[in-house]
Amino acid sequence: MNPATQRAYFGRRYSLSASHRLHSDALTAEENAAAYGKCNNPHGHGHNYAVEVLVGGPVNAETGMVMNLVELDNVVGEQVLERFDHRNLNLDPAFQTQVPTTENFSRMIFGLLEGALGKGRLERVRVEETENNFFECGGV
Repeated sequence: MNPATQRAYFGRRYSLSASHRLHSDALTAEENAAAYGKCNNPHGHGHNYAVEVLVGGPVNAETGMVMNLVELDNVVGEQVLERFDHRNLNLDPAFQTQVPTTENFSRMIFGLLEGALGKGRLERVRVEETENNFFECGGV
C-alpha cells in the first residue's frame, strides 16, 4: 500500500470530574424513577470520566505525525476540560434542552471537537463513565 494514501490514527486520553442528574421534564416522577433509577437522585451524583479522542489522517511527511499532540491537548483543554471539569452538567446551557446522559455528553464532546481540530479528522470520542460503562460517538 502506498504510504501517501494510508491513514494512521492517534488517540489520547483525558480525565475530568463532573456531576449530573438524569431527569426529563417530559416524564412524570414515576417515569423518571423507572428510566433512571438512582441516577434520578434530586441531588445528582458525580463521575470521574475518562475521555478518549481518536484522530485519523495521513501521516505528515515532515513531522511524522497525524496531528500534533500539543495542538490536540490545547483544543481538548479549551473545548472540553475548561467547560466541563468540576462542573454540574445539568447547568451547562447545552443540557437545558436534553438529559445529560453520557450518550449525550459523548455526542456533545464530539461536536465541540469536530469543528475545532485543525489537522486530522476526528474519528471517535469514547467516554468512560465507570469501569463498566463506556459510550462512543463517531463521525459519518
